Amino acid sequence: MKKLLATLLLVGMTVSMAACGGAKSDDTFIVGFDQNFPPFGYVGDDGEFTGFDIEMATECGERMGKEVVLQPIDWDAKDMELEAGTIDCIWNGFTMNGREDQYTWTDSYMDNSQVVVTKVDSGITALADLEGKIVEVQKESSAQSALESEENAELLASFAEFLQVGEYNTAFMDLESGAVDAIAIDIGVAKFQLEGKEDQYIILEETISSEQYGVGFLKGNEELRDEVQSTLMEMVEDGTFAEISEKYFGYDVCTLK
Repeated sequence: MKKLLATLLLVGMTVSMAACGGAKSDDTFIVGFDQNFPPFGYVGDDGEFTGFDIEMATECGERMGKEVVLQPIDWDAKDMELEAGTIDCIWNGFTMNGREDQYTWTDSYMDNSQVVVTKVDSGITALADLEGKIVEVQKESSAQSALESEENAELLASFAEFLQVGEYNTAFMDLESGAVDAIAIDIGVAKFQLEGKEDQYIILEETISSEQYGVGFLKGNEELRDEVQSTLMEMVEDGTFAEISEKYFGYDVCTLK
């Protein structure tokens, strides 16, 4: 009887762990991010993960008394990662607009806009000039969502081609080579990529859309969301948020009140 009970207990534990995707410690905070999305998340010159959101998430996790695990993910597989429990949140320039009901969110911590980057000598100075041009975005990005929205249906239809690539580093190589005429991208990422190259590329003044960034959790995970939200507010109040923001953007981007 004892052997039978022990066997049943072991089977039960195995099934339980399998159902949960393996045992996960409450002492860890696994942050899912795109490692090719500077200045929010990327690989630094020292080979370590860095970026605005990476520093924010690391500081937040440490204040919560958790071991921070930075988990780079394939951006178009982010939902699968979250649902499988391999990450606790998506924290990497993650747009809330249009996704309000898909995740449990913190309050917006930053405003952002979608813009167009092109070469200085391209002759493109406004969104209307993209008619008949090849425009590229990162797959599953905010720029793709913005351009595929009803609001921008006419603009999208005017493109000769609308291409998607895995990461923006590839998009900029395509722009440099002349394979595409323009890139639709987050303004924060655009400014970071164009630093020191202002004589080669321009950001159109006319924006595609405006959006807000938040930290996304699995729908219903309000407990962890509340803990992160509270910690973020502490970072705002003691000036840590502004300090990290100044480092990457040159000003305080915070929208948390």
